[in-house]
Amino acid sequence: MPRPLPRALLVEARPKQWIKNLLVFAAPAAAGVLDKPDALAQAVAAFVCFCLAASGTYYLNDAADVDADRLHPKKKFRPIAAGEIPLPLARIIGVVAIISSVLAALLVNWHLAVTVGAYVALTTTYSLWMKHVAVLDVVGVAAGFVLRAIGGAAAVSVPISDWFFIVASFGSLLMVVGKRRAETEEMGAAAAEFRPTLGMYPPDYLAQLQTISTAVVLVGYCLWAFEKAALSTASIPWFGLSIVPFGVAVLRYVRLLDTGHGGAPEEVVLADRALQIMGAAWLLVFAVGVYAT
Repeated sequence: MPRPLPRALLVEARPKQWIKNLLVFAAPAAAGVLDKPDALAQAVAAFVCFCLAASGTYYLNDAADVDADRLHPKKKFRPIAAGEIPLPLARIIGVVAIISSVLAALLVNWHLAVTVGAYVALTTTYSLWMKHVAVLDVVGVAAGFVLRAIGGAAAVSVPISDWFFIVASFGSLLMVVGKRRAETEEMGAAAAEFRPTLGMYPPDYLAQLQTISTAVVLVGYCLWAFEKAALSTASIPWFGLSIVPFGVAVLRYVRLLDTGHGGAPEEVVLADRALQIMGAAWLLVFAVGVYAT
């Protein structure tokens, strides 16, 4: 049964995907500025800007890929592919959302506007070209995650450390590669028909890339934690202690990927209680290290 237009418009905006935009709070939180009202407001504004930009690109991408999506076993149920949203309306909403995201970012500062603009340019380039090129297809999506983290830093004008950038980059790559592996396993030999780049990878390539990303994330986070610990005056090594729940969470996530429970990162996190507990424990310990010392 077709969805009413208002519900179809909301579904097409993919609010579940907005959880990815919480990355904008990472750099401000690590810098210890989220307890300041102005910085918190700027970070929230960055979150809204990325939600608008992401939803706008979803509308335009789905409008462009409507014919291919109608042949896909899952994407055919998306509102545009299902014919619940007229194509002209979808294009108008997409353009308005993207322009609004950049203008809203400009009200915060020009650094955020440039970052949001770069995100829009990246997602557009991905849709038109990068998603058809092996390696660039996963790097392009991972770069979108990294730009969200950079956007949070730009919004509140805090610097990003080298180790933070490395952890964010390879953590994003880990999530994207995990999703690609899940797609390959779920659709089997037919995967390449719906995402051609999946047929361009040797059998073990994605698994190797996942292993490399996991190793870099774990080592990078440890070095970042030790770097922050060296600057802390706390008697308790909170940043060092945060390595334990962080490491367990990453290893748990990788196990889920290797046992066939991968897919969209937000779905993996929301579906696994142990991962949520480890994530909450890490957030608590790290927050104490930042704000209570």
